[in-house]
Amino acid sequence: MWVCVAALLLLTGHDGEGEGQDSKVSGVVLIFPAGRGANPKRRFVAAAIIGHKLGPAALEQDDGSSSSLLQASFKWEVDGFSSLLERGGGGHTPTYSNVFRMRGLYWYLKLNPRDTTSDDQNEHVSLRLELDKKSVRSNRVVKTTFKLLIYDQLYGKHHELQVSHDFQSKSTSSGTAWLIPLAELEKNSSRFLANDSCVFCVKLVSVVIAKAEDVSETLFVRKMKHSGPQVYTWNIEDFFALQNPSYSPEFELCGHKWSIKIYPSGDDTTGDYLSLYLVMNVPDTLHEKSARLIEKVITIKNPGTGKRMLKAKGRSEYSKDYDSWGWGKFISLENFKDPSNAYLVKAKCCIEVQVAVIGSSRMK
Repeated sequence: MWVCVAALLLLTGHDGEGEGQDSKVSGVVLIFPAGRGANPKRRFVAAAIIGHKLGPAALEQDDGSSSSLLQASFKWEVDGFSSLLERGGGGHTPTYSNVFRMRGLYWYLKLNPRDTTSDDQNEHVSLRLELDKKSVRSNRVVKTTFKLLIYDQLYGKHHELQVSHDFQSKSTSSGTAWLIPLAELEKNSSRFLANDSCVFCVKLVSVVIAKAEDVSETLFVRKMKHSGPQVYTWNIEDFFALQNPSYSPEFELCGHKWSIKIYPSGDDTTGDYLSLYLVMNVPDTLHEKSARLIEKVITIKNPGTGKRMLKAKGRSEYSKDYDSWGWGKFISLENFKDPSNAYLVKAKCCIEVQVAVIGSSRMK
């Protein structure tokens, strides 16, 4: 005899801020055998997933004893994982764990079995650690390092990611950790999806609670003047003679001195991209707690015709501490060096920068 235990629970948009704990829910269908042959462990997991919030009484049972203060990990078994993929919304609806305690603080996990990004449409199983509002204080920061894992139930070769995050009132989520591509999980079902069951875990490596420093900023944005941005053009005669990094000659635009910083083989270890940055050379002219909001456009032009071929535009605040902004992956070197694209002609290239000061800010 089989009994279907189904819970249709409505997700109220909880993201760790602004929602009461009783509104946190998850959508899941679990099917398991009833009667004498039923596995009590499966019943327990079903209850844990469906009963996301057991109510105030459940939390009041934890009286801050030494065991809760010492606890530094939480294991979450999702029994009937495939049902999450089949639910309405195509499996994109997040599922929340029950609230649990580690190191005297309240937490919960947020699982998305079909997560994607704007850069990668391949589906991944993702996990986040969230600080429950019961442990959020406006005057403190919880500085953490922790590991998020999905268990390899066959060989013990777990997939894990180590994350560092400062939890505070305006940042209660650790951000998304993509643990494993969904296709890999389904392909290796005997390892990560044994008997339709996935096991996730969070392990705290370190926790430091510090007093929050009250810092505020006021940003004043100007109306654009009709004169438009000021422009500088850097003609590079021999791209292959450049060092990594190299700088353009210094130039002055909008009352500030600048240079273009270029990494001909990228500013990371892959060496696959051209990196370009606009650097403010004399940020000491700025007050210690002030900044300039700069609208910048960096363009690669055809060195022969002057035609604008590729550009990137952004707005950034330049200050004493942050005097360089740009793009680490401006263009792949494969595309840049392709003769048919005309970015690089007989070792020559041309980079144009447009700069406009559109605002200022002051820290308090």
